[in-house]
This record gives sequence, structure tokens and C-alpha cells, in this order.
Amino acid sequence: MLVCSVGDEEACVHIDHRTALKKFELFGVLEQICERLEPSETQSERAKSCYEAVGQWISNAGNDWLRSSSIYLQGSTALGTTVKPIGRNEYDVDLVCFLSSLGRWLHPAKCKQLVGDRLKEHQYYRAILEEKPRCWRLNYANEFHLDITPSIPNMVCTNGGELVPDKSLQCWKPTNPKGYRNAFQRRAELVPRMRMTKSMTMDSVRADADIEPYPEKPRFRGVLCRIVQIAKRHRDTYFLWRDESLLPISVIVTTLASWSYEYCVNSFVYDSELDVLCDVIRHMPDFIEQHEVNGRFEWFIRNETTEGENFAERWNSEPARANAFFEWHNAAVADLDRLARSEGLDGLSKSLTAAFGQKPASEVLENIFTNVGSARRTGGLSLAPLVGLTVAPTARATLVRHNTFYGAP
Repeated sequence: MLVCSVGDEEACVHIDHRTALKKFELFGVLEQICERLEPSETQSERAKSCYEAVGQWISNAGNDWLRSSSIYLQGSTALGTTVKPIGRNEYDVDLVCFLSSLGRWLHPAKCKQLVGDRLKEHQYYRAILEEKPRCWRLNYANEFHLDITPSIPNMVCTNGGELVPDKSLQCWKPTNPKGYRNAFQRRAELVPRMRMTKSMTMDSVRADADIEPYPEKPRFRGVLCRIVQIAKRHRDTYFLWRDESLLPISVIVTTLASWSYEYCVNSFVYDSELDVLCDVIRHMPDFIEQHEVNGRFEWFIRNETTEGENFAERWNSEPARANAFFEWHNAAVADLDRLARSEGLDGLSKSLTAAFGQKPASEVLENIFTNVGSARRTGGLSLAPLVGLTVAPTARATLVRHNTFYGAP
């Protein structure tokens, strides 16, 4: 927070306003990068259609166990945090085939085979089917994968947990996709508290005005979902020229980000969404546990919704994975800090490209420069607290002066 004498107050307000404007603009850039990394509307509709068709095919089987099953989404598609992989069009859609009539008395391999055999009965599914350690994958070339994981009820979990076959298919492993999704969504509904500076307020406020953020499409995802997408994209970019086998799995990134987000929004007041993003990423490692087990220290990132699932389990048998996470995290913190300090269009472009890749950075910057510049020239661009740049009149907005994007002359 800046401290000013009375004589310096006007200059201080100008600096605060410029800094706040820059942060809102920068988070708007990240927002549009996330939008470009999501599946297109056509891809989403196609995935939805295929998902429903697979569910119908499995539930219409002659087998009583399959007829009573249910198919539902898990993972990034269910959470709204999907990021398309770098260099290819296909993205993952993770499904669960919950076999409610089965129990631990059935061998995990038999349970998995039950679902696979049903898929093989379909001529088209058989042609695109691939067996994975825990699931069956349907490969829709150049579009997406449907990964179908069988599960059964976990009778000892009081939170509605499930059991899935482990990779060796010798035992059942606890999980709880629905419980995890509900916990994430609860945190995603939390709204950061924002500090209002003098330069970001108006003397008169219209009580019932609608606020539309810029870009014109409303922000359906929410701050937490965007933070997860930004973290995952940075991770993918960071490991593009490194050992991708050590890339931190998405559930670890998502879990730590959601815990950190809840802590940050309940503990601090922020000047902008960009500050929330940087703080959440910075605090992610605070929620990793390390305990002594049988004379050696082990890592724990527990699934809070069921007993016995440790997302960091492989860190304990493959220490390089833990090292890779912390190396990536340090790079993410440094890159976001560098991005927040970047000056001018050239500095902004270099920072964005290094952190998120050339293509989305250049596409978004070109689009925003055009749209925002046009709105400024016509006097239709404002800055609204908790919203950012907007092209519509708002209740508590400050008109943005006629200049170019990101403070460039």
C-alpha cells in the first residue's frame, strides 16, 4: 500500500489507478488465454453426444450388473478446468462407470473386463478401444478420448466413496469422484474480497445496474477454475522441453490450488484477481504433508473426501516426481511475478509467451489490442471493481482514458 503526504495524494491516486488498471487488463489477457485452451463448442457438443451414447450402450447390456450401472463425469471436464494439451487436438474426458450392484467379492480384473467386454460388442467402439491400466479408452481421433473407469461402492466410506481397480489389478483402491467434485465446487463459489481504492470508485452509484465484464462473454468459470487452468497450462509449457513423464498430475495441481484458494480468500483482501492468482499459486506447497512412516519420510496429498487415497503416492516410490513438482512450482511463481512486473507490450508478450506458449499469447494479444483500442477510441471502455475492463455502462465504474492497451503510448 502506498503512503503519501497530502500534497502527493493526487500523484499517489494516479499511480494506484494505473497499477490497478494494469492488473485488471493482465488478468483479462489470462482469462482469454484460458478460453482459447478450452474445447470448442463443437468439440464439447460432440463429447457430450458420445458420452451419452456410451452410457446408453453400457446400461442397455443384457448383464444385470451393467444394466444397473451409472455413467458420470469426473476430472477436469466435470470441474470446468479442462486445458487442451500442447501440440494436439485431443483432450481427455474422464468417465466413471459405477457398478452399484457389485462388491469387493468380485476380483478387480473381472470387474474391468466386464465393462471392456461390453464395449467390444459394439463394432465402432471395438475399433477405437484401447485398454489402459485403470480404464478403457475410446479414441476419437483429433477430437478427444473417453476414459471409462469402472468402480464399485466403498461400503466403509461414509461420504459415498467408491473403489476402483489398482494398476496391477490385484486389489481395489479408494476414491470419491463425486465427493471431490462437490468439495471443489464449494470452494469455487467463494468470492475473493477486493479492496476498493479511491481511484476505482465513482461519486454516484446506480444501485441496480447490470455489470458485463470485458471480454463480452461473461466469466462463467470463476476465479478458482481459471487459476487451475492457468497453473495447468504453465505446467504443460514448462515440461514441454523437459521429462514429461515427471509432469505433476492434474489432480495434484487442482487439489493444492483449491485448498490454497480457500485459505487465501478467507484470510486476505486483494486489489485484483491477478493478486489472488499469484497468492494462490505461491501458497500451494503449504498444504503438502510429510510424515515419517516406518523410519522414512513420505509425502501426502490426501483425498479429503475418502480415507486411504494419497494423490502423492508415487512421489514416495519415485522421488524425482516430488522434485519435479517443486521445480515447476518455483518456476510458476517466478514467471507470474515477472508477468505482473512486465512493462510495455514487448515485455508483456515475452512474459506471456514464456509462461503459456507462443500461439495463445499472440492470438489473445492481437484480439485484445484491437477490441480494447476500439472501445477506448469511442469512449466506451470502463474499469469496474470485481469485474475489470468492460464495454458496458456499470454501477461503479471509472471511465478509462483514451490510450492504448496495457499503458502503451
